[in-house]
Amino acid sequence: MSASNYPSASSQSQPPKKDNRGIIYGVLIAALLGTWGYIIYDKSKTKEVIQQKDVQYASLDSVRNQLLTDYQAAEIRLDKMTSENTKLDSLVKTRDKDVTSMRSRIKTLINKQNASAADLSEARKLINQLNGKIEEYVLEIERLQGENTQLTADKQQLTTEKQQLTDTLNTKLTENKELSSQVDVGSTLNAANFHIAAINEKKSGKESETSRAKRADKFRVSFDVENRLSLTGTKDLYVIVTNPEGQVVKEDGLGSGSVTTREDGDKEFTNKVSIDYEQGKRKNVSFDLKQTDKYKPGTYKVEVYQNGFKIGEGAVTLKKGGIFG
Repeated sequence: MSASNYPSASSQSQPPKKDNRGIIYGVLIAALLGTWGYIIYDKSKTKEVIQQKDVQYASLDSVRNQLLTDYQAAEIRLDKMTSENTKLDSLVKTRDKDVTSMRSRIKTLINKQNASAADLSEARKLINQLNGKIEEYVLEIERLQGENTQLTADKQQLTTEKQQLTDTLNTKLTENKELSSQVDVGSTLNAANFHIAAINEKKSGKESETSRAKRADKFRVSFDVENRLSLTGTKDLYVIVTNPEGQVVKEDGLGSGSVTTREDGDKEFTNKVSIDYEQGKRKNVSFDLKQTDKYKPGTYKVEVYQNGFKIGEGAVTLKKGGIFG
């Protein structure tokens, strides 16, 4: 049997080829499933992150809204206090100028779009500081109101005390005025032993009393004064001489003028005589009155005033005729 009739050894020894497509398909399917799974997982995670972000944004928005409400309440409270208390408004403007910048910064942070948690945290801190300032102002207002109440009470007390002192002073002034008036009236000199005489002056210088008008050259007035209340010092006496015709004798040489009396009003006087008086002692007063015109027959009346009161008066009558009349 020839070799060609038998199969070759090489063809008999090679195994048949395997089909790997199933494995490849399986790997591809597994890879595809893995990819889909990752995509689904990643999408789920992304959705979760988005949900978390939404929750975070919602939370931040809620915080911002609350901060805005708190700030508006603080601002309204501050504006209300400053409008009702002019002193506080001045205090805010002069002592706490940073309040304005603080309020401006809070507005900026709250109104900022996409404000971060850090922004809102800063806003919260500033709002707390602002509320702290407001509490300081409240305490300041209470202190000022307390001081004002005390000042009002003190002023009322001082007003009452002042009125009481004024009333007391007026009473004392009235009493003193009355007392002074009484002392003043009581200190008026008392005149006694009033005497008036017509005097004839001779060329030799000898003097004698006369009752004749033609011989009369002057009047001599004398009296005693005394008062224990009248203080030591100069006393002015106003002498009024009335002639027989009822007219006051007035001459420039005698220093005639007008004097105000307490009971009879203003009166014209003939002469003013000043005397030195020592308290508690009796003093004799004597002075002469000499007119330029000749004396006329009739009665001459002489009145003496001191301290506005008439303290004495007298009269002398001159007759007509002379040595042979």
